[in-house]
Amino acid sequence: MESVRVLVSWFLVLWVLGVGDKVVVMGVPPCNYPAIYNFGDSNSDTGGISAAFIPIPPPNGETFFGRPSGRVCDGRLVIDFMAEHLGLPYLSPYLDSIGTNFKHGANFATGGSTIRPQNGTFFDSGVSPFPLNVQLWQFDQFKARTGELYKQAKNHSDRNNFPKPEDFSKAIYTIDIGQNDLAFGFQKMSHAQVLATIPDILDQFSIAVHKLYQQGAKTFWIHNTGPLGCLPLTRAYFFGSGPGFYDQNGCVKSHNDVAVEFNRQLKERVIGLRAQLPHAALTYVDVYAAKYELISNTRTHGFVEPMKICCGHHEGYHVWCGQKMNINGTEVYGGSCGNPATYVSWDGTHYSHAANHWIANHILNGALSDPPVPITEACYKHH
Repeated sequence: MESVRVLVSWFLVLWVLGVGDKVVVMGVPPCNYPAIYNFGDSNSDTGGISAAFIPIPPPNGETFFGRPSGRVCDGRLVIDFMAEHLGLPYLSPYLDSIGTNFKHGANFATGGSTIRPQNGTFFDSGVSPFPLNVQLWQFDQFKARTGELYKQAKNHSDRNNFPKPEDFSKAIYTIDIGQNDLAFGFQKMSHAQVLATIPDILDQFSIAVHKLYQQGAKTFWIHNTGPLGCLPLTRAYFFGSGPGFYDQNGCVKSHNDVAVEFNRQLKERVIGLRAQLPHAALTYVDVYAAKYELISNTRTHGFVEPMKICCGHHEGYHVWCGQKMNINGTEVYGGSCGNPATYVSWDGTHYSHAANHWIANHILNGALSDPPVPITEACYKHH
């Protein structure tokens, strides 16, 4: 009887996992990621769009960096907290060539990016010229060029800013994109038409993951999209009346419904990709759930009402964060609220440093992931 009890205990303790063809058990050390390669939009852009066009102005960066840092936020983004959690430096944007160090990865995300290429320009509509397929082209060039420079380097010090060629297969590949595909869609299409675009959007997403896998990527950490209808600027541009237009938190229900459907189909794609990519470990992360919980219970978590905006002015007229506008002969500046730590929304579209910190704490531990593993164990493939 004692031997049976011991055997049962072992089955409860030994959680069988695998990395490619390698089988391991629980109790293994955390994944030792030498680098992070990130693809996405402004939710994880650490300075790409700022380097490509006009630098992000103050008061962005005021809470943590003390100056604009290329992030549309008063401080750090979820990707920054992720890097800290893994013991890695903040990611340098690929498009920023000044004083950058790419030894521990690169960030290809840019504000306004979409999965599918869009019609329009950055200055006219906010659409980034760096959609996901372009970010993949940039990654291909980055990998090839840094590999050449690494091999050509004559001294060890000459390699300090470049990743080791063998580190690409050991790195974690994070993807946080798709929100703008839906948001831009709502500017031109009906609810039903936006829903109809989701399969094609996710076709393009799947192609991107396949291409990264072909380039040696093995570990993927994939964020779903957040509750679009809960962004304060969504409320400012899409308003209505009648039962069912807003949910119990004041969010535009139709936009959230589309985000939920997008996430449902995205999760199905991730499950399918696991079967198609036998040596990859793909983790689907429910960022929507984390953000919606924060928005639903802001006061419980120490924040003010979720529809309040810290930076900028959007009541009656729009003055963007850090910008100036002449209103009836008076110059109005879109400044900071003075206490962004109590705000969920920084500028109406992007989350504050404090909110990003809260969200990161609720997703990095694996509580909202499929499979339910923390990011430090995401390199292990579950059988």
